Amino acid sequence: MWGSLRASIALTMLVFALAARAAPLPQTAGPGVEINALRVTDAAGGLRAVFDLSGAVDYRLFQLAKPDRIVLDFSNARLAARFRAPAGLGLFKDARTGAHGVGGTRVVLDLGATTQPRSFLLQPTGDQGYRLVVDLDVGAAHAVAALPPEPVGRKVVIAIDPGHGGHDTGAIGYGGLEEKNVTLSVGEDLARLINAQPGMKAVLTRDGDYFVPLQQRYAIARKDKADLFVSIHANACPGDCDTRGASVWVLSTKGASSTAARWLANSENASAELVGGVSLNDKSPTLASVLLDLSQGASMQASHRVARDVLTSLARIGPIYKPHVERANFVVLRSPDVPSILIETAFITDPGDARRLGDPAYREKLARAVLGGLKNYFEVTPPPGTWYALNAEKRLRTASAGDAPSGRLAVASGHRVAPAN
Repeated sequence: MWGSLRASIALTMLVFALAARAAPLPQTAGPGVEINALRVTDAAGGLRAVFDLSGAVDYRLFQLAKPDRIVLDFSNARLAARFRAPAGLGLFKDARTGAHGVGGTRVVLDLGATTQPRSFLLQPTGDQGYRLVVDLDVGAAHAVAALPPEPVGRKVVIAIDPGHGGHDTGAIGYGGLEEKNVTLSVGEDLARLINAQPGMKAVLTRDGDYFVPLQQRYAIARKDKADLFVSIHANACPGDCDTRGASVWVLSTKGASSTAARWLANSENASAELVGGVSLNDKSPTLASVLLDLSQGASMQASHRVARDVLTSLARIGPIYKPHVERANFVVLRSPDVPSILIETAFITDPGDARRLGDPAYREKLARAVLGGLKNYFEVTPPPGTWYALNAEKRLRTASAGDAPSGRLAVASGHRVAPAN
């Protein structure tokens, strides 16, 4: 499941590198080019706009929406004294003009509908001088709009585990604050924020004040095919130990090996199917052990990367207990095939931390910080087939094709037109 993570990181880095590049406009037009006239006529499927020019001109064309309009930026060209905007015709409503840059002119064609623009520059023939032709094809635009929607990809599933609950209060902190209530509040805030994201879905192991056994917690994550398991707790240091701050934990290497052995020894587990799609019930003990080690190794690597992103995000809003991801053999982190992290939100026994944890606004702030770390991880390391993966691929295709900046549907330089996406 996680074998393509490194490739996804490389892909996303390439997206950002390509998107940062911008091609300069050609600068080949001679000085003093005049735009003598603009003529608009009916054409099959749309309109044709023709600019009469005194010479060859460099230009850039792009299309904007809401309202629909075509913009042409002419380099080193000016409007002739006799230039007049034509009257409206069909979907052409008006033409507006103005200066653009140093010695340039901008012409905006206001339209009544979305079009697919195509442009080309004609050389002088007979008594006709240079002409820039812009065809506004309504039919093509409608055809593009009628295409089936692109695949949206599945949402990444985050299993959120508010620690303790019911008779298990967890730590009792400063001022009588109970850990089980803090973890449920943060967990519910985090679930709400996750479900508001376009590419994420949250699953809570508990949504009320009741107890859920530890093994059942990560069983819920496996049942819902979670991409990540996030357990939420509050740390404690009895006595006046003056310890505070958040921390993020992952399964230790020692804990991983013992967990894998126990997991394979359980016949119910051995006949189950891993979230990655690997069934162990028809494998020899040796091969099953190797497959489980591979799955757990990938899960532990992913766990450490997402833990690091979450810790970085938490450090922006409050004190941190340790500046690095910590490792321990927590039972709740022992699912061998689901990347898992445990967040200690703060020390509930510290007066300052307890005051913050008792504040609903700060608990939501904590949840937002965790969400920020999760989003950063999945944007850089998207699981295959997810919304995040498809969007990374789309950004790569867009950047590779030299697409226009966001909001621009088509761009032309000189007499070359880049296709709209």
